[in-house]
Amino acid sequence: MECTFTLKYQLPSDDNDMDAIMDRLAEEGCDDALVGVGQPGLLALEFVREAPSERDALEGAIEDVRRAVPNARLIEAVFAPA
Repeated sequence: MECTFTLKYQLPSDDNDMDAIMDRLAEEGCDDALVGVGQPGLLALEFVREAPSERDALEGAIEDVRRAVPNARLIEAVFAPA
């Protein structure tokens, strides 16, 4: 199933090189996300991810982001209305 959702993160103050963060996100499997960096210190990712369930899609994306930006803090997760 195709799942659309947004994850928002607070970035650590010592990890603010957005080009490097975007490269790491792509390397860790987040190439199915639109990345938003319009507000300093925040990162938003809008995913369109194929997975067996919404839960699998969400958990997989969170784990991918955790590997790419380990000290980022998840502050919001929202599924798009069906």
